Amino acid sequence: MSSDNKKNTNKKNTSDNKMELKFLSYSQNESFARSVAGLFSLQLNPNVAQLSDIKTAVSEAVTNCIVHGYPNKVGEIVMEAEIHENTLHINIFDQGVGIENVSEALEPFFTTREEDERSGMGFTIMKSFMDEVEVISQKGKGTKVYMKKTI
Repeated sequence: MSSDNKKNTNKKNTSDNKMELKFLSYSQNESFARSVAGLFSLQLNPNVAQLSDIKTAVSEAVTNCIVHGYPNKVGEIVMEAEIHENTLHINIFDQGVGIENVSEALEPFFTTREEDERSGMGFTIMKSFMDEVEVISQKGKGTKVYMKKTI
């Protein structure tokens, strides 16, 4: 077999890739998750604004898990990222307290932690920086945030 043919048989579809990251709900892990998502998304060659949007949306989703999902304990957060062609899919899950009313939580300025000077803009920021955001939650079972951005 020629070296050219050998190279062709070892080719992988570089437009598809995925990863999973599990970490504890410590505040210092927010910047870790943000960095990992940013580095993973570099495969799509985003511009600076797109990269910033992705990192900010991940930061908001992870912060929600830390602050709201596990308010009185440490729990596990899972971040999955997948690239399919030119689209980045990021999913962030917790098994925390869940959201009683997702529709209400998606409204700008809604917060359950007013005493902490929270702005209630996390989901609004995610929705403005990503092409799609879906939130699924069940009280007592946790929250799943699905985000998508095409580069």
